[in-house]
Amino acid sequence: MLANVFDTLKERGFIAQCTNEEELRKLFDEEQVTFYIGFDPTADSLHAGHFIALMAMAHMQRAGHRPICLVGGGTGTVGDPSGRTDMRQVLTDDIIAHNCDCFRKQIARFIDFSNDRAIMVDNGDWLRKLNYIDLLREVGAQFTVNRMLAAECYKQRWEKGLTFLEFNYMVMQAYDFLELNRRYGCKLQMGGDDQWSNIIAGVELCRRKENKAVYGLTNKLLTKSDGTKMGKTAGGALWLDAEKVSPYEFYQYWRNVDDADVEKCLSLLTFLPMDEVRRLSALEDQKINEAKTVLAYEVTKIVHGEEEAGKAKKAAESIFGGQGSAENMPTFQVGNQAVGKKLLDILAEHGMVASKSEGRRLIQQSGISLNDGKISDVDYVMQESDFADGAAILKKGKKKFYKLTK
Repeated sequence: MLANVFDTLKERGFIAQCTNEEELRKLFDEEQVTFYIGFDPTADSLHAGHFIALMAMAHMQRAGHRPICLVGGGTGTVGDPSGRTDMRQVLTDDIIAHNCDCFRKQIARFIDFSNDRAIMVDNGDWLRKLNYIDLLREVGAQFTVNRMLAAECYKQRWEKGLTFLEFNYMVMQAYDFLELNRRYGCKLQMGGDDQWSNIIAGVELCRRKENKAVYGLTNKLLTKSDGTKMGKTAGGALWLDAEKVSPYEFYQYWRNVDDADVEKCLSLLTFLPMDEVRRLSALEDQKINEAKTVLAYEVTKIVHGEEEAGKAKKAAESIFGGQGSAENMPTFQVGNQAVGKKLLDILAEHGMVASKSEGRRLIQQSGISLNDGKISDVDYVMQESDFADGAAILKKGKKKFYKLTK
């Protein structure tokens, strides 16, 4: 008999809050549970923060339950105020549609949609058709303003002001749960712990309108041991799209996590058995690097496939083993005009540094090398000889390598 998926999620460290653990655990034992997680299309790629939700969804599906993957073609027009101190940029319909398409393709790499094992929906299909007055009468009457104002997702916005547009977000997300319950018998909404207020609103709305027991479950957010968000790079978010963050860079991010974060990442972001997770996490001193290598390979394999994970691992081993292989490094085509141009300008233009001031500081602190030679002059100009072997190998800090080609 398969283990109850609640125990699996709990052991691996996913669960933050749950509306009724005892009832939900019983439900998982008794039936195939249809559940949903929503993804608002705020960009054209999912990122590391979404990855933990996708992994929770995959564990649920492996245990025999049915995911509904919801892309927010409707809620994306408003923008979730949760965890925000300012209003999100309002996106055009064309951008929202494009981003939803990108999400669908990415989610399909994690979830099996064959034979009705999972469902993909867009809440724009029902939210965009709603009549305002009908919504106010049917749904708005079920919400009290004082209860909404007490929600954590709105508290952070008092100082800068909470728009009426964003104030409606909770109502829209709650309506999604009601609609999915009516259409597909959805009994559980999952999401990040910052979504707790919105999820509770949906549970309450289903109870009041349909007189049905439904549940909410949140997973822990992906944070480092110091409490800060994981998945941030010098260039921004750690995207799951290989065009935005190469498989090699993605691999290197996980290979370089802090020692204190290894166990959490192995538990949440891989399918390794927990006995193996504990064995790897118990390694100490230099041996912990073995665990980090396994972590980087497993996570990259899930996101980018086995072939790309193997390439990234081989490239990293070649570089850090002193063999200097540049085959699978992130590559930047800097063009013939790079000769005679300041290296600092090239670094900034191609996003290898977040800004010129960061690049200047790195050079001054001996943090930039070109073809194994330290660059100490902030005004260093690229030479033809730098590309003698067809490419220049740039090293940033101790662990990041880039290949520059003309």
